Amino acid sequence: MLKLDKNLIRKYDKPGPRYTSYPTAPQFSEEFSHSDYMDEIIKTNHDSNAPDLSLYYHIPFCDTLCYFCGCNMIVTRNRSRISEYVKYLKNEIDLLRSYISTERKVSQLHWGGGTPTHLNPEEIYDLTKYIQESFDFRPDSENGSEIDPRGLTKEHLEALRKGGFNRISMGVQDFNEKVQKAVNRIQPEDMTRQVVNWVRELGFDSINLDLIYGLPFQTVDGFAETVDKIIDISPDRIAVFNYAHVPWMKKHMALIKEEDIPAADEKLNILFMTIQKLTEAGYEFIGMDHFAKPEDDLSKALKEKRLYRNFQGYSTNAGTDLYAMGITSISQIGDVYTQNFKKEKEYFDAVEEGVLPIWKGYRFTEDDKIRKDVIMKLMCDFELEFSSIDKKHNIKFEDYFAFGLNNLKDMIEDDLLSLENRKIVIKDTGRLLIRNIAMNFDGFIERQQDKARYSKTV
Repeated sequence: MLKLDKNLIRKYDKPGPRYTSYPTAPQFSEEFSHSDYMDEIIKTNHDSNAPDLSLYYHIPFCDTLCYFCGCNMIVTRNRSRISEYVKYLKNEIDLLRSYISTERKVSQLHWGGGTPTHLNPEEIYDLTKYIQESFDFRPDSENGSEIDPRGLTKEHLEALRKGGFNRISMGVQDFNEKVQKAVNRIQPEDMTRQVVNWVRELGFDSINLDLIYGLPFQTVDGFAETVDKIIDISPDRIAVFNYAHVPWMKKHMALIKEEDIPAADEKLNILFMTIQKLTEAGYEFIGMDHFAKPEDDLSKALKEKRLYRNFQGYSTNAGTDLYAMGITSISQIGDVYTQNFKKEKEYFDAVEEGVLPIWKGYRFTEDDKIRKDVIMKLMCDFELEFSSIDKKHNIKFEDYFAFGLNNLKDMIEDDLLSLENRKIVIKDTGRLLIRNIAMNFDGFIERQQDKARYSKTV
């Protein structure tokens, strides 16, 4: 059971990166070019130990606007617009496929959005078949898709299953009708249960359900009812996200009235209640906002130190090169990050010209590589032996990270972590505040070069 102290959480609840990457996306630059990306693809292809591929496809379309949404999405019911996008997505597949060594295999596939199931069943199967024919998949590849139960039919899921998908992730947020109306997402409990039943009937290996706390009109008692229902549904994984109200970044969030959002203390009470209920029900707390059943691959990866973190969050497939396709999507291969154009026209124009649609990117410095290793170890293993970093990067950890280690003093006193025998071990409560711990090893924060605005850590 987690030891939870509200005063402690308040102390550390401040803005900070989620560290789905290091360096974080605000450091990407438009000076990074298509040719820079090409150079890295060639380099990784010729690596004697070229890693497997992880493929991500961004399907940005949604039927309606959820006011809380922080994703890059497009609300449309224009089927010809959707069809055109899929056509260009296939063209990008062809373009990228021509550059990647045919000997490299795919061990992971993910569709995100938007709403991938805003495609109709025929479009879903057609695109999955095109991807499967374009790349060589391992027999045990992990293939997951996000879905939206609203407007979903069993035929949508059958198309995903037929196309090789074996994992499903679905947003629930909150079953409370008043909350749903306030965020413009009406999703009755029976609709969610029906879709979960279909997923299980069709033989998918795993299902993840997302919840969000901090939405308008939420209370401890009201959200407790939702959590109890989720436990009864019994998904393999549960993510419990903190609603980040950032109307300066996402203008539609201004449709949510700030006075309707729970006060900070109420949000903490909701979070504490949720953690207590989920852990008492047998779910293991992975870190930050993720929970999984003990037999789930995510729990096993945590125990075996195979947990990994990328732009989709926690993953079990460490060491792959992530190739992302579609507008706004972010790739991570070798020593670079790249992000595609955000607008359809720019994306279409680049693909039409036979150029990978790169908008901006980033190439790691040696300092970035060292700090990335440290931050990802802390985020995923929740412990770090200094000697492993010393040996890999030929440094003396205490000298290199004197600034960060000095900043850990309060965290040690607050029992978030221990520091003994040249080893950091994150305590259970520290997992909840792992973003705060990782920030001490962020070079951009240390050098005061990070001017981005972030959501709060809890």
